[in-house]
Amino acid sequence: MQIHDVIGIGFGPSNIALAITLEEKKQEGYDIDSFFIEKQPSFAWHANMMLDNTHMQISFLKDLATMRNPSSHFTFINYLHQKQRLQDFINLKTFFPSRHEFNDYLAWAAAHFNHRCVYGEEVFEVLPERRKDEVSLLRIRSRDSHNIVHERLTRNLIVSVGGTPNIPECFRSLKSDSRIFHSNSYLREIARHGDAKKIAIVGAGQSGAEIFMDLHDRPGAPHVDLIMRARAIKPSDDSPFVNEIFNTDFTDFVFSRSNQERGSLMNEYWHTNYAAPDLVLIERIFDVFYQQRVTGNTRHRFLRRHEVAGALALSEGIQLTLRNLNAGCEHVETYDAVVLATGYSRDHHRSLLAPLSPYLDSFTVDRQYRLQSTPDFRPAIFLQGACESSHGLSDTLLSVTAVRTDEIGHALLSAVHEPAVTQTDSPIRAVASR
Repeated sequence: MQIHDVIGIGFGPSNIALAITLEEKKQEGYDIDSFFIEKQPSFAWHANMMLDNTHMQISFLKDLATMRNPSSHFTFINYLHQKQRLQDFINLKTFFPSRHEFNDYLAWAAAHFNHRCVYGEEVFEVLPERRKDEVSLLRIRSRDSHNIVHERLTRNLIVSVGGTPNIPECFRSLKSDSRIFHSNSYLREIARHGDAKKIAIVGAGQSGAEIFMDLHDRPGAPHVDLIMRARAIKPSDDSPFVNEIFNTDFTDFVFSRSNQERGSLMNEYWHTNYAAPDLVLIERIFDVFYQQRVTGNTRHRFLRRHEVAGALALSEGIQLTLRNLNAGCEHVETYDAVVLATGYSRDHHRSLLAPLSPYLDSFTVDRQYRLQSTPDFRPAIFLQGACESSHGLSDTLLSVTAVRTDEIGHALLSAVHEPAVTQTDSPIRAVASR
């Protein structure tokens, strides 16, 4: 069985940026055998939130390469040049391309590595491979759409699986009901519920705000309740001094702090990244509710200071018990569909790597994003997008992606050039799932 130097789980922006970094290190004389496994059938980036008239919240300069290597072939500017749109983009006078265009840029970059990536396989298990008295390799097991299990060996591993939808407790027993769905599947699911006349959106961050405006603009005029615990929709603070927390050198500062200090920093700057839509979008939503007051047509409701206390699946719809946090009372509403714009959790790596937990130090990472391990565990395992508590709020964003992959790349080179493990080659194994 072939042994790869490194396998990456997931092929979204973080691992695409890593593939670019490793490709460019070839020019420095290094050659790492890398391979990536992506569960989606083809490249897609937040495909079910590709709404019309949505734009990036981050500068195009924080792309997959510029902050690490401005002369890279893989910068957003070179992408525009290759697509013969650079002059027209300049005339737009913006740092924030449409989400559709940035998705096309990511797909363009990903396509350069089709020979190193397999799509349509979901990794479900990572097992230790012991040689003599140490774990020297990892066996990566994935399942394709035909239920065939594939196994590959690697000396090192990069885990970049993104977030998993955060489902509030009161909805978890109803997750099989198609009338309740997370924002990550919004476009697909709303197409299945095109006749819904009354829809609830739970959560009022960027995704919730975008979905509200999308539903408002749709034909058929569904009634929408926007439900949130806070008193107001607060805009993201993108002022220059606050934005310094997304600078790459701020990662050093956060990592060097105590856990208590890190917690304080997270609380202080939480609204720069969470529950904080763009101001322009907030103004559009405010105008919708203001025009309702002018016309007297109360098609939508803004249920601020409300929380969902319970949910029931009935034949006539999804019944929510809503608690008014101001009045201290509850009332019941029934909806044709409920959209959960409730964010993501970033702990899937723990269950994925569970068979390795005896060798890992409570899943703590060092400054280079490498999981700490016992002395008898040789593979280097790096996490991308799962180190917010130790590395800061920028960890799940594009802001540090290019520089982070350079840091991981250097650490990976050190791991790869340790004394190699030898093993007789044999064909890659594929076995039917039991």
